[in-house]
Amino acid sequence: MQCANMLLRKIVRSSVLPFAAQHGMKKDFFPLSRTLSLSLCLKQDKSCEPSEKLDLDEWKKVMKSGLQEDVSETVSEPKELSSLAAARETLEMWRLAGRAVPENVSEEELKTFMECPSKSAKKKYLKYLHLRELHKQSHKRKMDEKRERRLKAQDEASNAGETKKSSFVYLSSKIMDQTYHWRAAQSMIFGQPLVFDMSYEKEMSVREVTNTVKQIVLGESCNRRTVDPFHIHFCNFQEDSLFHREFVKHYREAWGKLLITVTDKCYTEIFPKDKLIYLTADSPKVMKKFDHDKIYIIGSMVDKSIKTGVSLARAKRLGLETAALPLEKYLLWNTGGKNLTLDQMMHILLTLKDTADWKKALEFVPKRKYCGFVSTPVQELKKTLDLINTLKLGKRRGEVEKQFAKNHPKRYTLK
Repeated sequence: MQCANMLLRKIVRSSVLPFAAQHGMKKDFFPLSRTLSLSLCLKQDKSCEPSEKLDLDEWKKVMKSGLQEDVSETVSEPKELSSLAAARETLEMWRLAGRAVPENVSEEELKTFMECPSKSAKKKYLKYLHLRELHKQSHKRKMDEKRERRLKAQDEASNAGETKKSSFVYLSSKIMDQTYHWRAAQSMIFGQPLVFDMSYEKEMSVREVTNTVKQIVLGESCNRRTVDPFHIHFCNFQEDSLFHREFVKHYREAWGKLLITVTDKCYTEIFPKDKLIYLTADSPKVMKKFDHDKIYIIGSMVDKSIKTGVSLARAKRLGLETAALPLEKYLLWNTGGKNLTLDQMMHILLTLKDTADWKKALEFVPKRKYCGFVSTPVQELKKTLDLINTLKLGKRRGEVEKQFAKNHPKRYTLK
């Protein structure tokens, strides 16, 4: 009897259960096992009495547990293919098809790719990642070539008997870094505040947020190296936001050591409203001079479509004073929009703070956007030109009056 039970267990485990799990056989399975057990008992032990029976209920439990294990194994296999793996397979297929797909894609970038609303948006995002990867590779190659040239020049100088770079130069650069940090620490106590409004994340794409962070990093670096730096405030800054992740990518371990103030509060809760001035290109009021007693606010937004009126509407909603840089007043504008990058704004404000000279400050405006700087405002130049034209016209005033009388009725003629 025990031999029959062992043989039946082997048969069920080896053939019957996998076959049932593969073909989805659940019903009428246990009657089959009942006939198998009885037939094997009759074949091997013909002398068994009719009263001797197998414990079919126990066999039923054993077969149920085995069937559930095998079915769970077969069902769990397609679930192992996660959505991230499916997205990676899609990227691999697109790469084989010859599309612009980056070689290395992180999990965060893969999640962003999956969240794209349309196929065209996914293609644009992959193209952006591909171009960024090519730019990084090119930058790395140039830096390697520059390092090789520097090492080669040092070897040639050493062979020619020239002195190598002394330790005093390295010590000087280290002391300068300490000096910059000391100035930034002093600005947190005595410096003039400068606010970056970080509340525009929802109105920008991932690429635009990345460009915004890059420009702010450049501006912060420039501010730290000046003689009298600003005390920078990041207001409306949310933890674990896209802004936060991008800043951690750039600064890494130094993010927690920056000598700036980062807060989730609004600037109206920290400073009095009568001292706040929101700098926006859409403001009807033009900034005449730099005020050292005011606190200037810069909207941290980079948009390729140039959404007009967003920062101005926010400033009006909060009841703040606004101002725009006098670009049209001192620059003979040529082409392009009058929106400047965040690091250019930082350079302009720092120059105005140190020198109060608009000509030096507006040198940081890209040269392609204007064709010259004038010491007197452009509006006064227009008035002068109109006066010159009027004087020129006075010589032939009579001819102009006759021509005007022919073209218009008598009641509109000049008197």
